[in-house]
Amino acid sequence: MICDPFEEFAAALPPMSALIGLDLGDKTIGVAVSDRIGAAATPIETIRRKKFTPDAERLMQFARNREVGGILLGLPRNMDGSEGPRCQATRAFARNLARMTELPIGFWDERLSSVAAERALLEADTSRKRRAELIDHVAASYILQGALDRMRHIRTEGGA
Repeated sequence: MICDPFEEFAAALPPMSALIGLDLGDKTIGVAVSDRIGAAATPIETIRRKKFTPDAERLMQFARNREVGGILLGLPRNMDGSEGPRCQATRAFARNLARMTELPIGFWDERLSSVAAERALLEADTSRKRRAELIDHVAASYILQGALDRMRHIRTEGGA
């Protein structure tokens, strides 16, 4: 079930369940997961993309193992907020994934998440090679953390 806008996604989530956050790239998928109370996102791994079916099966395995209640995909909008080909590809991935699961699937604007992840890895004095290995799932954790913070705000402030 694809939920768009974000508030619809937040409302569709079961209470006290983890979320999985994804940073979809052409060659990789960064994966992060939240705790059950929705406080913190943790980078898990980067999947080297093959074809949709094995990639989706791997993601569904994560979802089952972590007992997640929803899937959040970073939506790579252009800097002006418009949607280009990368957004269309992400939405197509979500539609295909929705055929494999009943979990709510939502989107989060991921502009600058990779920049923030790169900055954090540089501040941690991570080598260039290690940054390349980590960047996608660290970016997924930035995407997921942004959404978790927004959901906490929706719950405590009534969405204002």
